[in-house]
Amino acid sequence: MNRHLRSALLILSAAAVCGAAVWGGLWYRARAESPAALVARIPTSDALVIYLDFAAQRRSGVLSLLDKPNVAEEPEYRDFARSIDFDYRRDLNSVLLAAAPSGKFLLAQGRFNWDRLRAYVASQNGRCDGALCRMQGSAADRRISFFPIHDNLMALAVSSDDSAALRMSRADHGVEPEVPEAPAWISIPSSVLRSSEDLPEEARLFARSMSRADSVVLAFIPENGGFAAKLTIRCRDAQDASDLASQLTGATTLLRQMFLSRHHTPNPAELAGVLTSGTFRSDGARVYGSWPVERAFLDNLLGGPS
Repeated sequence: MNRHLRSALLILSAAAVCGAAVWGGLWYRARAESPAALVARIPTSDALVIYLDFAAQRRSGVLSLLDKPNVAEEPEYRDFARSIDFDYRRDLNSVLLAAAPSGKFLLAQGRFNWDRLRAYVASQNGRCDGALCRMQGSAADRRISFFPIHDNLMALAVSSDDSAALRMSRADHGVEPEVPEAPAWISIPSSVLRSSEDLPEEARLFARSMSRADSVVLAFIPENGGFAAKLTIRCRDAQDASDLASQLTGATTLLRQMFLSRHHTPNPAELAGVLTSGTFRSDGARVYGSWPVERAFLDNLLGGPS
């Protein structure tokens, strides 16, 4: 399995554990919170924020890509999921994750087997004080804390603070967060874009260009029988936005010319093929970009066709 996908599945597994906080007769009214309402609860300062609408992805067929024989789950995840009767394909409705300097914060909406979860937490020597539960993570400074906001909404944190999950108990009732209308999106802080050494070479040109933006959001949506990646960048002013759109267009042209000079045609099933197909425009203080994403690229990302 792709290592990034594997890490995501392990994070989602951990999210299920926080359901164990619902015991001792604590039951909360089931209700779905909107992505904006979830973002209002989670720490987002200098954080990489990821949202996944699993219910929408089930309907669109995206999750079926994970049913291929060559997309193998880690044994640890498989054993854990079996022990609590949990399957993210079936049981998760949405997940919001913020990877911040102070820790990782996660809100998960879905269906959980509370009895199995209680048994799992007991087996890990965890403890609960009222609704808040705590467990030791894989290292001394990785403390897991979690509690139920509703019976179908879990809050979990991995931090050196063993009560960090409580930061999500209340929503910030200031200006409502602006979030994309998309089943999957990523909000990328400038600090991540500035330290782009871990990115593939093809993506570094784009990351460096965007590193001074106020905000960068990449959304993934179904489009024209396939998928599309939609970029929204908020800049300081219209001039900065116009300049950035030109830089991104120039980076795309340069990448395309690099392939042509080597007598290669960019393959849409590979990252370079996706990046060379991008288009950009500015509108006021914002830049909008779009890349078509073929199903072959997703197949390749997940280990190749079945």
